[in-house]
Amino acid sequence: VSNDHCLKRLEGHTGWVTSVAFHPNGEILASSSADQTIHLWSVSTGQCLKVLCGHSYWVQSVSFSPLGEILASSGDDKTIRLWEVNTGECFKILRGHTSWIWSVTFSRDGQTLASGSEDETIRLWDVRSSECLKVLQGHSSRVQSVAFSPDGQTLVSSSGDQTVRVWDVRTGECVRILRGHSKGVWSVAFSPDGEFIASGSLDQTVRLWHASTGNYLRTLHGHRNSVRSSIGFSPVKHQDHQGRSDQEQVSSYWLTCGSNDGTIKVWDTHTGQCIKTLIPDRPYQGMNITGVTGLTLAQKSALEALGALS
Repeated sequence: VSNDHCLKRLEGHTGWVTSVAFHPNGEILASSSADQTIHLWSVSTGQCLKVLCGHSYWVQSVSFSPLGEILASSGDDKTIRLWEVNTGECFKILRGHTSWIWSVTFSRDGQTLASGSEDETIRLWDVRSSECLKVLQGHSSRVQSVAFSPDGQTLVSSSGDQTVRVWDVRTGECVRILRGHSKGVWSVAFSPDGEFIASGSLDQTVRLWHASTGNYLRTLHGHRNSVRSSIGFSPVKHQDHQGRSDQEQVSSYWLTCGSNDGTIKVWDTHTGQCIKTLIPDRPYQGMNITGVTGLTLAQKSALEALGALS
């Protein structure tokens, strides 16, 4: 991020890459794909270490357990698979959702797994026993993303119903509904201290919320298309700032998010300013054929992604 350069390009999937996750030690990257596989990569060399096969349709999400010994994956085959990272073996399959599973994540203690689905529900699972502990209901559209608070007591979810919901993990009750986005909310994340929630939406914005009160704090504008990719906070604060009141104190984290406009933006959460815009190299960058006529919408989208159309 400091020099804006792409360090490595990891190639091997034969379909869209839907999700990535770093191992806790930072040495392994997991990626899921529409090609029905999960790849484990060496971060230092860029080499593919393992290919995990088992899902029968798109794999939508991957998440490492806090100690890094387990990888969870979820997909359009309505299952969650648990894999031993060292061996690449699938040792458990969790079933219960009735449609695609968009997101999966571990609690910080590694004992609970949360999953969000097209079936409009969230499920909480006991990792050791594979038992479904609770089914959280309330969203009126797909549950696109789920995230635990650092203390594991709260879960936040985002949905196509344009809301973010905050849940009590112990009781399974929805304690707060955050409204403000004008289109579906695609991604959601807690800050490392658990004080803030960030949500990214198809309305091209990221919103910041106070976690304990649900108060809206600010909107990050700048993307020219849907904020569909995961959003993430930097691990540590850069500095503290005092807002108009104690409840509105906003810490300065870096926040990253990706968009369908082909860019990744890095934001200062306190100022709301975009610090950097990262633009990946594209094969036909600079080949401007904007004036060409007769292209279908699908062809235009493909050419934009390749850099041939501005």
